[in-house]
Amino acid sequence: MASSEFALEQLLFAPATPDPDAVRVIYAFPNTYAVGITSLGYQVIWSLLASRRDVAVSRLFTDLAEPLPREPELFGFSLSWELDYVHILALLERHGIPPRSEEREEAHPLVFGGGPVLTANPEPFAEFFDLILLGDGEGLLEKMIEVYREVRQGSRAEKLQALAQVPGIYVPGLYEPQYREPDGPVEKVLPKVAGIPSSIRKHTFRGNTLSVSTVVTPKAAWESIYMVEVVRSCPEMCRFCLASYLTLPFRVADVEGHLIPAVERGLQVTQRIGLLGASVTQHPQFEQLLEHLAQDRFEQVRLSLASVRTATVTPRLAQVLSRRGSQSITVAIESGSEQLRQIINKKLSNPEILAAAAHAQAGGLKGIKFYGMVGIPAETQADLEATVDLFQELKKAAPGLRLTLGCSTFVPKAHTPFQWHGVDPQAEKKLQFFQKHLRPLGVELRPESYSWSVIQALISRGDRRVGKVLQLARDFGESLGSYRRAFKALKGQLPPLDYYVHSHWDPGDPLPWQHIEGPLTPERLLQHRQEALSVRIP
Repeated sequence: MASSEFALEQLLFAPATPDPDAVRVIYAFPNTYAVGITSLGYQVIWSLLASRRDVAVSRLFTDLAEPLPREPELFGFSLSWELDYVHILALLERHGIPPRSEEREEAHPLVFGGGPVLTANPEPFAEFFDLILLGDGEGLLEKMIEVYREVRQGSRAEKLQALAQVPGIYVPGLYEPQYREPDGPVEKVLPKVAGIPSSIRKHTFRGNTLSVSTVVTPKAAWESIYMVEVVRSCPEMCRFCLASYLTLPFRVADVEGHLIPAVERGLQVTQRIGLLGASVTQHPQFEQLLEHLAQDRFEQVRLSLASVRTATVTPRLAQVLSRRGSQSITVAIESGSEQLRQIINKKLSNPEILAAAAHAQAGGLKGIKFYGMVGIPAETQADLEATVDLFQELKKAAPGLRLTLGCSTFVPKAHTPFQWHGVDPQAEKKLQFFQKHLRPLGVELRPESYSWSVIQALISRGDRRVGKVLQLARDFGESLGSYRRAFKALKGQLPPLDYYVHSHWDPGDPLPWQHIEGPLTPERLLQHRQEALSVRIP
C-alpha cells in the first residue's frame, strides 16, 4: 500500500542522495497519510530534511510508512491537533520506544516535536519529548541538525545539553517545575543544571518568502491541491486568538518575487490552488494576486481561500472565486454583538457583515460560512440574541444565500490576553440556544463539541502533571469521561479538572508556560486584557 501511495506523489523539490554517514531520521505525522500530507508545515519540514545530503529521512504516518531505518537517531513529530498525541504514543510504542523521555536509554533515538500545539504550551506533552522546537521551523531545523552532528558521538545527556543551547529549542528534561503543593498551581519552572537558559524564546522566521507545497498528490485530504502561504500571523489581534498572538509579527510574502512564481510552478502539476493564511486578503498586494489568477488562461483552475477578513469581501473577490470553482467563502465574525466584538478587538461592524453577504451573492457565490463563538469573557444573553438578530438581517440582505454558522466554545490559549479566563460552564446551553433559534431561520448551525472544548482547554492550560492524565485517559478510552476518570485516579497529585478548564486565574500567579517566551510579554498581554474588559458601550 505504501509504495502505491508514494508513487502517486509529484515532488516540487529535488531530494538529495544521502551520504553514507547521514543522520538517520524518522519524521512522523501522528495521523493518516491523507491528513498528514495535507499539512503544509509537515511538507515543508520533510522537504528541508530530504534536501540535505547529511540526513537520511523516512516518513511515517499512522497507516503507512516509507522504509524505516533500523536504528534511527532522531524521531520527529509534527503536532497540529491536540488529540493526535494518542497516535504519538502509539507510534513510539510500535517502534519499541518508551513514551516517556525519562525511560529512554542510550540506544533510543532522540524524540523531537514541533508545530503550533507544542509551541503554544508544550508542558502537557513535555515528558513525551526529548526536545521541542518552538516557533517557525525554517532556520531552526537546520540549526538542530547542525548542532546534533557536532555532538553525534556524545552521550544522550551531552547531546541534549548541547541542543538546549540553541535558541528556540526546549529540552523539557533539563527543567523542573515546582508547585506550591502536590495538587496546587505551578510556582516556578527552573533549569536543573547550570548553563541552561532560564527561558526559551520561540524561533521566528523573517523573510519575504513563505511556505509553498513541496508535494502534490491525489491522495491528500484536499485532492491534488497546491498550497501557497500568503501571509503568516494576523494583524487584527483578536484577544482570544492564538493564530494571531503566537505567530507575531504579521508577515507577508512578496507578490512579484515569490507568490506569482509559486502559483505558476504549482499550475505545472495541478489545477487546484489553495491560498493559506490567517488573514489572506489583508496582504497589501492581494488584489494584484487575485487579478493574476483571474486571467482567462486560468479558466480551469480551482481556487480556494482560507478564512478572509469580512470587510475585504468584495463583489470582485466573490466573482473570481465563483469563476474558479468555489461555491462559498468563510469569514470569522465571532458574534453578532457589536459590544462583544469590541471587547475581543474584532474591528468589524454589522453593516460590514451584511455587505459581505450581499457582495458574496452578487459575485455568484452560493453560500457564506461564518465562524462564531460562545462563552467569550463578558458575554451576556443579550449578545446571543444579537447574533440571532444579525442572521435575521442577513437573510434579508442576501435572500437565497446559504448561511452556515460554525460555532465553537471559547477556549483560553497560552500567550493571548484571555489566557487567564476559564471556559464558560454555560457554553453548551448557549450552543443549544443557537440551535433552537437559528435553525427555524434556515441557518445551518455546525457546533463544535463542548466536550472536545473542555479537553482542549485542559491541554491548552495544562502543566507537566497533565501528561499523566493524557496517558491514563488514552488507556481509558479518550472520551471526556475518560479524562474525568483519570483525574479521579490521580487525585492529590495535581489540581482538579475544573482548575485547568473553568477557573479564572489570578493574573499575578505564575503560569505553567512562564519559561516559554511568546512574542509579547505577560505585561503587554495584561494591558490588552484590561483594554478588552474596560470596553463599555452606553
